[in-house]
Amino acid sequence: MALAPDLSASAALDETTADTAQVDAPGLNTFVFALFFIFGGITSLNDVIIPKLKELFTLSFLEASLVQFCFFIAYAVVGIPGARLVKRLGYMRGAVAGLLTMMAGCLLFIPASQTALFPMFLFAYFILATGVVLVQIVANPLISLLGPARTTHSRLTFAQAFNSLGTTIFPYFGAILILGSLATVSADQLTGAELAAYRTAESQAIVNGYLGLATALAIVAGVVWLFRNRLKGEKHERTSLADGLALLKRPRFGYGAACIFLYVGAEVAIGTFIVNYLMQADVLAIPEQQAGKLISLYWGGALIGRFIGSAVLRMVSPGLLLAGVAAGAITLLALSANSAGTLAGYSLLAVGLMNAIMFPTIFSLACEKLGPRAADGSGIINVAICGGAVVPVLYGALADATSLAFALVLPAVCYAIIAGFGIFARKPA
Repeated sequence: MALAPDLSASAALDETTADTAQVDAPGLNTFVFALFFIFGGITSLNDVIIPKLKELFTLSFLEASLVQFCFFIAYAVVGIPGARLVKRLGYMRGAVAGLLTMMAGCLLFIPASQTALFPMFLFAYFILATGVVLVQIVANPLISLLGPARTTHSRLTFAQAFNSLGTTIFPYFGAILILGSLATVSADQLTGAELAAYRTAESQAIVNGYLGLATALAIVAGVVWLFRNRLKGEKHERTSLADGLALLKRPRFGYGAACIFLYVGAEVAIGTFIVNYLMQADVLAIPEQQAGKLISLYWGGALIGRFIGSAVLRMVSPGLLLAGVAAGAITLLALSANSAGTLAGYSLLAVGLMNAIMFPTIFSLACEKLGPRAADGSGIINVAICGGAVVPVLYGALADATSLAFALVLPAVCYAIIAGFGIFARKPA
């Protein structure tokens, strides 16, 4: 339940968390856009790989959702320590640390494939996600500092569009590479040594993809290291863990952090099972690879919406726009769950368009007036992203007990709470 802010406490907070001056870093926006592109694309590949692992290891929906659990739980584990590390190293060196950790996670897919053990894949995803968390802790507050405060909402939404560009491109080519299997048998038809050999051979496509990503990440990390002293005027306030958690006492920030948890959970839950949803006989009844390619439409909607949203947010109240798109997402979910065929499939894919402005708008609304504590706020927000670990697991359990369509009620509830935050935070902090 949202509570009205205490005016005296808010006034005292604003005196110590006034906006800091923008940092002097000409041309650094391009670097931040590249970071958004990279971690967005890598995260969206989970949606392609999950149906592959589900078949290889004959998993239930709940078991398959453990991939997202191990990926997004890293935000809860690494979020606050990661923020402290970034404050110690600085934004640029923190980005290098994140990129190298992502590279290590990619390389762990080699032993995962060779051992043909599902837990090894889960461990690789956790390490990969640890690097993503570090990069995201750098990217979100940094883009907020690279321009005037009055255009923060619009600028962060525009940067998130590059995140969506990655999430649109990566799944399409990932589906071709990973879901384009030539196998004439399935894992449930094999046992013993034959099953282990099948899993190793079929997972080699995953290894090849992540080896390419590891090479690209090494190159990007090298370039960033060369420009590690480019950022001038960077300042961080020294705080303790308790000081960071104390931000949650601020109603606007606490409610916003909860909405980040719910938004990421809803978005990831839909993306996690969208391939299986579209493959159903009463929806599109299409093969796995073709359904995998359609994930690009889900994330592509967010790409288009973020470019549009970056302009609309200059003219419309961010809070009211957030409430409007959340209501639109609920409408599309209800339409998909209560229809069949093309309408059911494409109305679910269209939820991506409604998701477009949610993360950057919730983030910037929650973090208004944090000033030099922006890194602490970003760390807490990144912990909240662990909603991507929790909600998909609940969705998978509900889908196992009922159906994929009925389980859409869970993300609908998440969007309803987000709509409430939009109305609550419609006025500037």
